[in-house]
Amino acid sequence: MAESMKGMHRTHRCAHLSLSNLHEQVTVMGWVQKSRNKGGIIFVDLRDRSGIIQIIFEGKNLSGEDFLKAERLRSEYVIAVTGTVEKRAGAANPNLSTGEIELIAGQIRILSESETPPFPIEEDSKTKEELRLKYRYLDLRRPDIQKNLIMRSQVATLVRQFLADEGFLEIETPILNKSTPEGARDYLVPSRVHPGNFYALPQSPQLFKQLLMVSGYDRYFQIAKCFRDEDLRADRQPEFTQIDMEMSFVDIDDVIEVNERLLQKVFKETIGVDVKLPIKRMTYAEAMERFGSDKPDTRFGMELNNVTNIVRDCNFGVFTGAIADGGSVRGINAKGQGGMSRKKIDALVEYAKGYGAKGLAYIQIADDGSIKSSFAKFISEEEMHRLIGAMDGENGDLLLFAADKNKVVFDVLSALRLHLADMMELTDKDTYEFLWVTEFPLFEWSEEQGRYVAMHHPFTMPMEEDLHLLDKEPGKVRAKAYDIILNGNEIGGGSVRIHQDDVQEKMFEKLGFSKEAAYDRFGFLLNAFKYGVPPHAGLAYGFDRLIMLMAKEDNIRNVIAFPKIKDASCLMTDAPNVVDDAQLEELGIELINKE
Repeated sequence: MAESMKGMHRTHRCAHLSLSNLHEQVTVMGWVQKSRNKGGIIFVDLRDRSGIIQIIFEGKNLSGEDFLKAERLRSEYVIAVTGTVEKRAGAANPNLSTGEIELIAGQIRILSESETPPFPIEEDSKTKEELRLKYRYLDLRRPDIQKNLIMRSQVATLVRQFLADEGFLEIETPILNKSTPEGARDYLVPSRVHPGNFYALPQSPQLFKQLLMVSGYDRYFQIAKCFRDEDLRADRQPEFTQIDMEMSFVDIDDVIEVNERLLQKVFKETIGVDVKLPIKRMTYAEAMERFGSDKPDTRFGMELNNVTNIVRDCNFGVFTGAIADGGSVRGINAKGQGGMSRKKIDALVEYAKGYGAKGLAYIQIADDGSIKSSFAKFISEEEMHRLIGAMDGENGDLLLFAADKNKVVFDVLSALRLHLADMMELTDKDTYEFLWVTEFPLFEWSEEQGRYVAMHHPFTMPMEEDLHLLDKEPGKVRAKAYDIILNGNEIGGGSVRIHQDDVQEKMFEKLGFSKEAAYDRFGFLLNAFKYGVPPHAGLAYGFDRLIMLMAKEDNIRNVIAFPKIKDASCLMTDAPNVVDDAQLEELGIELINKE
C-alpha cells in the first residue's frame, strides 16, 4: 500500500550528493532503477532526473518493518529514503557522478508501487520507438531523454535572458488566426459562433511580429508554438517551436550580428562549444555551385565540379543531350573509393535515381592508375584525361557524374555527397560548423501553379540593386534573405521585410495577386503599413531542430516531450480521434465518408 510523505521532506536530489556531504543525514526521493538482495543486505539504485545514487538497506540500521519494505522493492517503485551519506565500502563506480558515495538507509517509505514496465528504463534504449511512444511517460524517465529536455529548458532560459538584455520584449501573438494559404497547409479550427467560418493555427507569427514593428515595439521575441499540416520527416513535426524575433531600424548585418552573439553564448554555456565569430557567409549562388544545396554541410569537402565545357563536344549522348536541353554535367570526387565494387556503385546509382537522376556516370581510377568507366568508349583518351584533371582525380579515386537540368543535378549530387560522407565517415558530430547563406532568389518558378512563388514569403525585400529586374527578369532578383546553417541543417532563417508600398504592390503583382486578392488575404497588414512603418527585419530558429543538433540526436522526437509520429498522430493519446456527433452538429459540420 502506498504511503504518505507527511513529515518527510526531500533535502537533495540523488546526484547532487557527493563526498562533501559525508556523514550528513539526508532524504532523497525517486524511482527504483534496480534492486539486488544479497541476503541480509539490499542494494538499490535510486534514480531521479539528476542521476542515480546507490542506497544500502541493512537490518542493523532499519526497523524490521522497513527492512521488509526494502525486500519488496521492484523497478520503478517510487520511494523516499532518509539515511546517512558514507564513502563507498566497495570500489568506486566511475560511471556515476555519485560513484564514490552511498546512502546508508535509516528509514524508507514506499510512496507508490509500479507494475512491471513494458520495457527497461535505460539509456540508449533498443526498444522499438512505437512502443516507447505509446508509453511516452515511461520513455521520458530515461536519463538520455531527460538530459535532452533539461538542455532544452536551459537553452530557452539563456535565449530569454540574452534577448531581454539586448532590449527585446517578449510578446505573445495569437494562436487563432485568419487563414492566409501561401506555403504549407494550415491547420483549421471551426468556429461555433461564426458558423461556416474557420480560424487557422499559425505557421509562424510573421504578420503579427511585423505589426508589432509598425506599433513601435522596436525589438520583439517569442518562443512560439507553430503548426504546419505537411508530410513529416525525421526533423519535422506538425506542431513545432520557433525562437522568433523581429527588429526595427536594422539591415542584414544588424540581425546577423546579434544572432551570432546569441549562438555563441548558448553553445558555450550549455555544451561548452566555442563558436568562432564572425560566422562564415556564402551566397546562395556559391552554395549551389559548390555543394548543390542551399544548406551545405561544410565539415567535409567533396565539392561539385562543373565539367559541362569539357564534355560539351564529346560523343556521349547522355552528356551532350543534357547540355543541349539547357542543363549541365557536374561531378563529385569520392577520394580513395576507386576500388569500390560494382555492386556498391550500382547501389549508388539506385540511390541517385531516388533524387530524380536517370542514372550516374562514373570513372574508377585504380591504385595503379588504370581506369574503368561507364562511358569510356564514348570519349577520347584526351577528353578522359582532361575530365579527370578537372575533377582533381588521382589514383584510388571514384568520380561520379550527373547530367540533367541544373535542379536535378544539384538535387542528385548534393544528396549523393551526404550519402557518401556517411559511408566514408567524413562527418563528426562533435564538430559544429556554422554558415550564413545569403542572397537567396526572391522567387522560384512553380511548374504546378504556372507562376512565380515567393521563395521565403511575400514580404521579403529584394536587394536594392536588383529592383530594376522585377519587371523584366524576376527570376534573377535576389532577396535580402539569410539562413543560418549548422552541419548541413537549416536551423533558422529570416529576411529584411518590405516597408515601401510600391515595392510590396510590385511583389504581389509578380506573385499573381490582384490588388483585391492581396487585400483580401493581407489587408490588415497592408492597411497598417499606411500609417508609418519602420524598416524592419527578423529571423526565426527551429528550436526543436537546434536542440536536436546540440544533443547530437538523429531524430527530432528525442528532444520533444510529447511528439507526434510520421502520420501526425500521437500513439499515447490516440490523437487525432473522432468527436461526438453533438459537437459536430453544434459546429455545423457534417462528415463525408471518403474511400
